Amino acid sequence: MREGMIPTVLGTVVSASGAVLLSSKYKLAATGILGFGLAHVALGAIDLIEHR
Repeated sequence: MREGMIPTVLGTVVSASGAVLLSSKYKLAATGILGFGLAHVALGAIDLIEHR
């Protein structure tokens, strides 16, 4: 498995759950979860590009 794939996929899942939670009453927590997921997607994508 390519290096960086796991953080990218995990970040996508976490970002999706944060986006779903944005419509709930926990907007602050949902924003944090969304940001955490997007950071994982960005770092995983950097690893994927760097280790071609």
